[in-house]
Amino acid sequence: MSLLEMKVPSPGESISEVEIAAWLVADGDYVEKDQAIAEVDSDKATLELPAEESGIITLKAAEGETVKVGQVVCLIDTSAAAKEKSPSQITEEKAPENKEAAAIQEKPQLPTPNPDPIKASNYASGTPSPAAAKMLKENNLNINQVKASGKDGRITKQDVIAALSGGFSAEAAQGWGGTRDQHREKMSMLRRKIAERLVAVKNETAMLTTFNEVDMKPIMDIRSKYKEAFAKQHEVNLGFMSFFTKAVTEALKLYPAVNAQIDGNEMVMHDYADIGIAVSSPKGLMVPVVRNAEQMSLAEIEREIKRLAVKARDGKITPEDMTGGTFTITNGGVFGSMLSTPIINPPQSAILGMHNVVERPVAINGQVQIRPIMFVALSYDHRIIDGKESVGFLVKVKEMLENPERMLFGSKDPMQILLGL
Repeated sequence: MSLLEMKVPSPGESISEVEIAAWLVADGDYVEKDQAIAEVDSDKATLELPAEESGIITLKAAEGETVKVGQVVCLIDTSAAAKEKSPSQITEEKAPENKEAAAIQEKPQLPTPNPDPIKASNYASGTPSPAAAKMLKENNLNINQVKASGKDGRITKQDVIAALSGGFSAEAAQGWGGTRDQHREKMSMLRRKIAERLVAVKNETAMLTTFNEVDMKPIMDIRSKYKEAFAKQHEVNLGFMSFFTKAVTEALKLYPAVNAQIDGNEMVMHDYADIGIAVSSPKGLMVPVVRNAEQMSLAEIEREIKRLAVKARDGKITPEDMTGGTFTITNGGVFGSMLSTPIINPPQSAILGMHNVVERPVAINGQVQIRPIMFVALSYDHRIIDGKESVGFLVKVKEMLENPERMLFGSKDPMQILLGL
């Protein structure tokens, strides 16, 4: 017998322990090399643990247990011959029936929300996979609310993601209410760390928020006119986030304190803009970072945001993807938020909150017109950013969004460039 000890690898700098969030295999299963055998939670992200070799696995740590980096969590008998796969190893997705289907399956796709709630008759009564079962528990769902696509009615992780994206009908949402029962669930290490950081921000910073409104008609007109050509040329959709990111990077050049951080008695100024973009994932809100966004075009920003969003959705985001940001943008508007006060993402000093776009009556040249208006909010640390800088920064972002051509000329009007002003 040849036993391989599998130890917990370091998920990133300064991380000394992790939590076994879920075992994706059972004790005694035969695993293949590089097969995902567990999900581990750190205080920054949830990562998959791949098998280092093929063989029969013996688990040495319990689900939910906190283990040190470098600790042995399982043994793999590499001398064992492959045997028939156990039920916990049944593949989560049906094999494509032809080459054309295989090509479609290989192309990563974001889950598409259903236009109508899923009907109860379409739900599965099969057993969920370990990863799917964990997601069901985390989101307080039951199997009757999920449409299965796996073999023999098995519910896969992707089925749960699709169900969360599509919404539920009243007919399907059974089993809630009508009792006085309670239950307790342990907070994940990631959620505990988020809670600690949020409380620390409120207690340790002089956080204030300033608000403004943006007329989104110029941006929406550009998207309507060029979205098809943009998608065809760059193979990515043209969204609001790239315009906001570009406007933010231009404004940060003029107001560098908004892009700075406090380190003891010193201000750390950055000559670059690493913009954190808050994205929703099955694990909660993640903030991956777009590096050197100040040098990117709109297409490059959109591609990078899509790449990071797909990694977050698939649970493959790493601590390195989420560290080192200098400024953050969060968009509560995708969930219907009209106005909110975003909380600073430490050690950064400011965060911009976007909200939903609503048609409102506004006065333009003495006339009342209906325009698509978005409220924006800038939360900032008053210890390092003065009111003049915070308001000036947000006004500059507003000006560039309402005059998109200014993004091409360093926040100046093209006529100013022509006249050398």
